[in-house]
Amino acid sequence: MPATPALARCRRLLACLPLIFLAACASQAPLRGSGGLGVVIERADGQVQIVDHLARRSLASVAGLGDLSHASVVFSRDGRYAYVFGRDGGLSKVDLLQARVERRIVQAGNSIGGAISQDGRLVVAQNYEPGGIKAFDAETLELLADVPADYGDGQRSKVVGLADLSGNRFAYALFDAGEIRITDLSDPKQPRTQRFPAGKQPYDALVTPDGRYYIAGLFGEDGLALLDTWQPELGTRRILAGYGRGEAPLPVYKMPHLRGWAIAGGRAYLPAIGRHEVLVVDTTSWQEVGRIPVKSQPVFVMARPDGRQIWVNFAFPDNGWLQVIDPLTQQVSATLQPGRAILHLEFSAKGEQVWVSARDDNAVLVFDTASQRLLETLPARSPSGIFFTQRAFRMGF
Repeated sequence: MPATPALARCRRLLACLPLIFLAACASQAPLRGSGGLGVVIERADGQVQIVDHLARRSLASVAGLGDLSHASVVFSRDGRYAYVFGRDGGLSKVDLLQARVERRIVQAGNSIGGAISQDGRLVVAQNYEPGGIKAFDAETLELLADVPADYGDGQRSKVVGLADLSGNRFAYALFDAGEIRITDLSDPKQPRTQRFPAGKQPYDALVTPDGRYYIAGLFGEDGLALLDTWQPELGTRRILAGYGRGEAPLPVYKMPHLRGWAIAGGRAYLPAIGRHEVLVVDTTSWQEVGRIPVKSQPVFVMARPDGRQIWVNFAFPDNGWLQVIDPLTQQVSATLQPGRAILHLEFSAKGEQVWVSARDDNAVLVFDTASQRLLETLPARSPSGIFFTQRAFRMGF
């Protein structure tokens, strides 16, 4: 029996279906995991560049993120989403696999960073204006808690040094009030906050890799404030109280940063404010055990993941340089001048590479850490912070 015209058309359509399916698959983005991904902040354009640090290449750019002049990033536990904190108070949830903004809110007038809870359910912003912290649902960015940094007679302090702790707690410092606080957000509807004296003008802080010790640097006086978060009832302890005593500090062109896990071989390596030195501290006694002269005022002092190298960048006018410290000899083992305005460094998960932003060269540089050989140069517009998804599995990052 001859086929009818309708039956013939149906047969032709069925024959084409495999080709249609293959064409649709070809048009989709290739499947990939998130473990090799990261973002580069392109501050001039208010956007992030999504990169694959395994392949050493750029994948896409995501715009519309506001003022990123002092931006930071944390990641969801599965590594798919980047939460970008902008200076304008913007909080953006970026889908790294789809290269798009999933959600965006403006939650404050002036903000300089944030953190994500141990269980990954809360994203917390630290704010200058209004001073305090705010907790948001990581899925929806719904506001769950607003904890003001109040002190004195109705005043509110700028918040700095926010770090996640175990038990969905967060430690942070109050620049104006001279305090360290720990807020328990295990029940966001009922935040519980402990307060501890810190010293004059804490400006940034870090938490040790095990989450036990929270250390705040002090801008208004020599020294750092240390709090044992396992035993907070013991209060804060001053360390390195006299490292610059009797000597006039140099002008500070850029505040140093303590976020680098600069801990290697049982020692912490910390930038000294207004000095051309890296301070070395024994992490058992928390006593100073050395000082390492470096080229200029250090900004980031960052340990390679295996602790075998310490990389240092510097404030203006020497911000085109990098130095590498050998923790065995306690000396500088390499000096590099890779570009102009070296702002940030990020190591690959096992430390074989370090990615470096050269803002005034509009480039990101990738180095082999063993040889300090340049492996790749990627274009980026005014790059600053570099953040890889491996941070999702680290305390205090």
